[in-house]
Amino acid sequence: MSDAASHAPLPAMLGALRAAGEPTRLRLLALLANGELNVTDITEILGQSQPRISRHLKLMTGAGLIERQREGSWAFFRLAQDGPGAMLADAIVSRLDRNEASLVRDRERLNEVRSARAEEAAAYFRDHANDWAKIRALHVEEAAVEAAIREAIGERPVRALLDIGTGTGRIIEVVGTQAERATGVDLSLDMLAVARAHLSKIGLSRVQLRQGDVYALPVQPQSFDLVIIHQVLHFLDEPGRAIREASRALAPGGRLLVVDFAPHDLEFLREAHAHRRLGFQTETVEQWMKQAGLKPELHRDLAPPGGAKDKLTVSIWMGRDPRVVTDLPATDPNLAVA
Repeated sequence: MSDAASHAPLPAMLGALRAAGEPTRLRLLALLANGELNVTDITEILGQSQPRISRHLKLMTGAGLIERQREGSWAFFRLAQDGPGAMLADAIVSRLDRNEASLVRDRERLNEVRSARAEEAAAYFRDHANDWAKIRALHVEEAAVEAAIREAIGERPVRALLDIGTGTGRIIEVVGTQAERATGVDLSLDMLAVARAHLSKIGLSRVQLRQGDVYALPVQPQSFDLVIIHQVLHFLDEPGRAIREASRALAPGGRLLVVDFAPHDLEFLREAHAHRRLGFQTETVEQWMKQAGLKPELHRDLAPPGGAKDKLTVSIWMGRDPRVVTDLPATDPNLAVA
C-alpha cells in the first residue's frame, strides 16, 4: 500500500475509529480476520440477534473497515482489502489479545459452525456419490465445459496434474490423455471410491487418489505444472483460501484452472445441493488469484443454450505462476503410480 493510500482525512479516520470502538464490533473484526462469513453464521457464533449484528455490520461497512458481497438472498462480509479502513482494521486485529476469553470462544464457535457446514456437504456427497453425473446435468452441458477446459489447457503435454475435489475422477479422465502423471484429492471417501472404480475401468494408469482437505492439500509444494479446481469453490466457506492453497502446489510457471459458476439467483441450490455460494464475479476470482501470487490470464463464460433460466452459466479462469519455469523434481512422492 502506498503512503497516500495508507493515510486518510481526519473525519474518515475518526469515523472508522468510532465504528470500531465497541466490544461486539471488535469481536466482529477479529472473527472476519479468519475469512468471509454471512450474517447467519455470525449470529450463530456471537449468539446475538440478526438485527443487532446487521446494524454493526452496516456501520463498519460504511466506515470502510469491512466489505459486503451480495450473493442472492445472502450477503458475505470480510475485512476490507484496500484503503485506510483496511489498514486500520488490520492494525486493530493485530493488536487484539488472541487469548482473550471472548475471542477464544468466538474462534471455537467458528470452528463448530464450519465443521457443521462441512458435515452437511460431506453428507450430500455421500448421498449422491453414485449419481453425481446426473446432478451435473442440471448445469450447462458438460461436453461444452470439457471442450473449453481442453482448449484453455492447450495441446502441450502436462507433466504433473493435480485435480482438487476430484469427485468421480472425470477431470482426470478428460486431461489424462496428455498428463504424464495425475493426483486427485477429495475429502469424501465415497467419492474417491467412485473415482477409483471409474479410472480403473477406463484403464488410466499413473494416477494416485488421496483423501485430503482443500485447505491443507496432502501434496508437496511446487510439484505440479497444472492444478484444476472444477466445480468446488461454490461448496466452500473460504474459496479464496482454497485458491491460495492450490497455488502452493504449483511449480514455477505452473497454471491454475478454476471452473465454477457465474453469479446466479437459484436459491434452491443452497438447500437441495449444499451450495454455499451462488457463483462468483470475474473480478472476485481474479483478485483471489492475484492475492495468491498468480497472474490471471484467461476468463471465459459458457452460457446455457437459449439462456435457459433453470440452468447455470459456467465460468473458466486461468492463472499462472509468474516465476521462471524450472524442471519438476525427478522423484516426487505425490506422483507414484496407483
